[in-house]
Amino acid sequence: MPGPILHMGAVVTCAHGGQAIPTVPSTCVMVSGMPIATIAAPYAVAGCAFVPPAGNGPCVTAQWVVGAVQVMSQGQPVAILSGVSVCVPTGTPLLPVSSQTLVLAT
Repeated sequence: MPGPILHMGAVVTCAHGGQAIPTVPSTCVMVSGMPIATIAAPYAVAGCAFVPPAGNGPCVTAQWVVGAVQVMSQGQPVAILSGVSVCVPTGTPLLPVSSQTLVLAT
């Protein structure tokens, strides 16, 4: 499914409201003047509000597991708005809130 490419300016949160940013953006490709993210780069999550009684939180890192199928950067699929991700240790997804809308990837 096509979707906008996620870049450093995209607002991405964990399911509990923590801010997520890619730790290693792909500087070979720029969108809206900012580097893009690939599924190979883990995201760092800060400010996750999830504090369960069982100790399965808060979200600390996240990883995209499904991204674009046809668009690559440095041999890795680019992260897209409609991709699939998982946070560690909670197992919840990342939620892209806003991104650039000019460049789509399939």
